[in-house]
Amino acid sequence: MMKENFDDTLFASEDEVEVGGDGVSGPAAEGSFSEDSATEDSSVEDDEQGMFEHFRLNVDVGQTPMRVDKYMATHLEDTSRHRVQCAIKEGYVRVNDKIAKANLIIRPGDVIRFVMPYRRRGLEILPQDIPLNIVYEDNDFLVVNKPAGMVVHPGHGHFEGTLINALSFHLGISQGPEAADERMGILVHRIDKDTSGLLVVAKNDETQLDLARQFFEHSIERRYVAVVWGNIKEDEGTITGNIGRDPNDRLRFKVYADEDGRGKHAVTHYKVLERFGYVTVVECKLETGRTHQIRVHMSHIGHPLFNDERYGGSEIRKGTIYAKYRQFIQNCFELCPRQALHAKTLGFVHPGTGKWIQFDSQIPEDMTAMIDKWRNYVNFVGTEEDNE
Repeated sequence: MMKENFDDTLFASEDEVEVGGDGVSGPAAEGSFSEDSATEDSSVEDDEQGMFEHFRLNVDVGQTPMRVDKYMATHLEDTSRHRVQCAIKEGYVRVNDKIAKANLIIRPGDVIRFVMPYRRRGLEILPQDIPLNIVYEDNDFLVVNKPAGMVVHPGHGHFEGTLINALSFHLGISQGPEAADERMGILVHRIDKDTSGLLVVAKNDETQLDLARQFFEHSIERRYVAVVWGNIKEDEGTITGNIGRDPNDRLRFKVYADEDGRGKHAVTHYKVLERFGYVTVVECKLETGRTHQIRVHMSHIGHPLFNDERYGGSEIRKGTIYAKYRQFIQNCFELCPRQALHAKTLGFVHPGTGKWIQFDSQIPEDMTAMIDKWRNYVNFVGTEEDNE
């Protein structure tokens, strides 16, 4: 069923690409959902508006009347009529600013505006037999538990050993640099290289388009477990703050005030799971999904993620100056040599059945070992508050 009330903000973009007879052209043809090619941390958390490319087709004056789905399929490079029809079904296509049906007849002077979930182009993707921890799989999608240290998508400096290389082997598909095979556009969200946890992977056009819409509408359930520096006093809370790139360091993001007019609206809800005085274990629920959102928001309120080098968590932020304590922290860093963040829970409406489905994953061994070490330390030594 076509989504008649689909959010108008999906069509709001400054990067709309005009499509001519030769197919896609312009800056966004490379994708607004690009990974940062200059960083080893090339797999960023999902950003819903960045998950879509925006296009415009102006119907020529001499064009013969034609069904909109057929017209789009003949004017878009490497895009099948089936995929166009799926996009129309999800409400991604508008003609003269009205939601279109597949059998709508376009005429000279019509303006077709549409969005498509981003597809990476121009990269050769080689299948690699890399073990995958598949939590669930059916004909529409699979859910994989990604280990920390694995880059999600090939990019600068990471052309092999990525999740996509492993999925390519598992699904029996590959992609050359000039490939018209669209099946590698199967990701609808991503998590950082050094974040572990659950990802959903679409196996067909219908599923990808449906899941992309759910992510954009913020109806996906996403819960993370994190260890942060400091003792969070409140049992639960909400962090609201626009997130945008840091002008002083393009590999970092920061929170901007509303009046600055910069960044994108972001909301993170958190709940304390366990306190160790020096650090706190929290559950974070994403209402939005901006790049590095949890890492940026927790750092913004003075509680950066434990061992998050990029946002100040790889230094001692709370505790004593004694050598034994410093050595203890170093031992914890070695147990969990990355930011302490795990995508634990993922829930959404099954695109095929229409029923809610939810998945949960265990906190990985590196984080549990570090948490256990903190628990034992506090039980033996106590916290700063205990020793005052």
